[in-house]
Amino acid sequence: MLKCTIPHICHAGLLAMPTIRAVLNRLKWSTEGGLSDCEVFILHRGAPGNLRSIQGRYIKDVAPRALICEEDGEETLIPYHRVRLIKKGAKTVWAKAGTPSARRG
Repeated sequence: MLKCTIPHICHAGLLAMPTIRAVLNRLKWSTEGGLSDCEVFILHRGAPGNLRSIQGRYIKDVAPRALICEEDGEETLIPYHRVRLIKKGAKTVWAKAGTPSARRG
């Protein structure tokens, strides 16, 4: 079960779960600060708790199939199926079921 605090209307007019890309695009284009104060937690095997945090300022593009991030001049593609949690400031706006609440620091 996925949970999201951003409702989305599907083509049939019913409430539907937005895709991760839709959530990120909404944050990017319709919130103050865009993605700069967002934090995306991804599945990263071997990292503590198997989660890695990506600061929104490193997200270069919200592409159709993956996030494109650039940090220290290196570009990385992160498929959406690896995303586990999205935060805007301290607020969790999207989380995959079973994902522990990630904390800063």
